[in-house]
Amino acid sequence: EHIDYCGYGVFPMALEQDIVIAVAVNDDHKLRIFNTNEQFTSFECDCNDAKIDGIHWYHYFLCGYKGICEKLNLSTPVGMNVLVNGTIPKSAGLSSSSALVCCSGLATLYANGGCLSRIELAEVCAACERYIGTQGGGMDQSISFLAEGGKAKLIEFNPLRATNVNLPGDSAFVISNCMMEMKKSETASTHFNVRVAECVISAKILGQYNNLQWKDIKTLGELQKILGNDLDQMLQMVEKFLHKDPYTRQEICSILKIDNSEFEKYVVSSTAKDAPSFKLHDRSLHVYSEARRVLASKKVCDEAPADASILLGRLMSESHASCSHKYECSCPELDELVEASKTCGSLGSRLTGAGWGGCAVSIVHKTEAKDFVRRLFEKYYISKGYTWKDADQILFSTEPGT
Repeated sequence: EHIDYCGYGVFPMALEQDIVIAVAVNDDHKLRIFNTNEQFTSFECDCNDAKIDGIHWYHYFLCGYKGICEKLNLSTPVGMNVLVNGTIPKSAGLSSSSALVCCSGLATLYANGGCLSRIELAEVCAACERYIGTQGGGMDQSISFLAEGGKAKLIEFNPLRATNVNLPGDSAFVISNCMMEMKKSETASTHFNVRVAECVISAKILGQYNNLQWKDIKTLGELQKILGNDLDQMLQMVEKFLHKDPYTRQEICSILKIDNSEFEKYVVSSTAKDAPSFKLHDRSLHVYSEARRVLASKKVCDEAPADASILLGRLMSESHASCSHKYECSCPELDELVEASKTCGSLGSRLTGAGWGGCAVSIVHKTEAKDFVRRLFEKYYISKGYTWKDADQILFSTEPGT
């Protein structure tokens, strides 16, 4: 998690749950958006007057709509009556927002008679989701368009490309919701975008210490390529040059030999400029170690040893520990859920998605999946007031979808 926007490959699989949109073209150049779930308010505007502020659910639809209109250079896009339905739990770290952006982009493309490849669609939707204010990297949108049934994907960027990965045949994956919602667009300036900024600052400071032109360095991955180092060497560099205490804006400016105005121009985006301090050491350690875990996970799957599921589980648990302690993108409820999953028999568990709430994913032996679900429900959910009738929405086994 949290390394796609740092320039590193990621290892996702798609879920079987989805977002579905029905579209009818209209002649009055209106965009009308409805949801089958009545708790989501409807919306209407002129096709050329779609404003995005990140407050309401339909702004994610508008992101995909606007992105495709700009990609196709549509000065007069067709009017659309839209009905949205979905089975992905909201604000749960399962990329429901990105799925809506992608589905919106695809619907807008077809309604306007456009034609783009899956890779082009993924790239457009990754870029246009940033209209809502989050500075993501593209993993969610890429797996949404490039997924194949029964397979995970190694997704790499610049250029975007995807490689099929066969997961261990004896394993199943269980998604469990900690029931703490994480509303990404509403907390982006204090959570997600600050992490993005910390990674950018880390890359620039490490570049400065290595006598590079730091203004040209945008990601920790780009820095590694310039230096020609392996990931172990990058981890050693972090320990050598970055101290563990948070960095203040003043200290960063002093290291980079810039003033406050240049800090906001060259170093940090406007979406994170008000952060009081930046934790560079731990964020960089997470990114480089997580990138190493991605490669290790693919290696396990490619070599397919008898204990592949156990080895993957170990890497997943290491990932969660890093997300929780180094990247600080977990929360008490997620940590409790991950620990409960382990005691109930998972081979490994970690948060999935941006974090700060939402879901965990656990790997279990396929033959034990049903028993694991039952044990975890009894251990984590019953004490919180949930009953079995709630189980399908908050705890379920899944396989790689398309």
